[in-house]
Amino acid sequence: MTTAARAPKRGLIGRVLPGKRPGRTLAEITTVLVAATIAFPLYWMVLTAFKPDGQIQSTDPRPWTLSPTLENFRQVFTVDDFGRYFLNSVIVAGVVVLISLVMSFLAAVALTRFRFRGRTVLLIMILVAQMVPVEALTIPLFFLMRSVGSVAPWFGLNHLGSLILVHLAFSLPFAIWMLRGFVAAVPVELEEAATLDGAGRFRFTWQVLFPLVAPGLVAMSVLSFIHAWNDFLFAKTFIISATENQTLPLAILVFFKPTGNDWGAIMAGSTLMTIPVLVFFVFVQRHLVSGIAGAVKA
Repeated sequence: MTTAARAPKRGLIGRVLPGKRPGRTLAEITTVLVAATIAFPLYWMVLTAFKPDGQIQSTDPRPWTLSPTLENFRQVFTVDDFGRYFLNSVIVAGVVVLISLVMSFLAAVALTRFRFRGRTVLLIMILVAQMVPVEALTIPLFFLMRSVGSVAPWFGLNHLGSLILVHLAFSLPFAIWMLRGFVAAVPVELEEAATLDGAGRFRFTWQVLFPLVAPGLVAMSVLSFIHAWNDFLFAKTFIISATENQTLPLAILVFFKPTGNDWGAIMAGSTLMTIPVLVFFVFVQRHLVSGIAGAVKA
């Protein structure tokens, strides 16, 4: 029998892509198809933002346009106090991310490195807090923020402080639970070695432990930023009459009208809202991948 006859027969995939196993090729094709399916709504949003009104209202929609326009974006920027809405969203998302970084890191260190009574109960409570639907807590939180406003006006209704508190309440449990795995992965022997070299607990925590769990902190900050930036439910519920404290998602409501929705302006506003998230993601993507991988291993 010749060498060619003894060689295993490769199918069409093996001939087209030499050196790759059919299973791997199938996985790659599936990944591309899934990615394309997920990215298609984003593509359609951006496309609609650049389409003229006649093509948007057409009964024969097409996945392209030969006459792009910036008119939809001009309408978005004509909204009164649009810059103020953008600034409010930046403030809420930025403060939530910064406070979440510090508080979740310190809480994860305390739950991992210290033994105290009620530690297991506290961990279970943190886990249960992630299981409660946001919609089920909206009304109770509304009355809670109204009561808080009588004591601390800056954290009551119609103030950005109410949004910051609520987003912290929802982002911290997940962040603490995720960072706990990163802190636990750092060997105790490293802390003992740092102690022998004269480093105190505070110095070890911030100069040694903090950089080691930085990928987890980055992953957590991205999730917290996206949740606070895209929030519509709490912003609509807590910011009732103070239009100067409304966030960017509420600005898009201007284009929802009883006579008909301006979908071009709506998609243009949504596109503008997506840009800061993409920019933030590009800056931290390298640490985000390692952070998510570390969370899975932990």
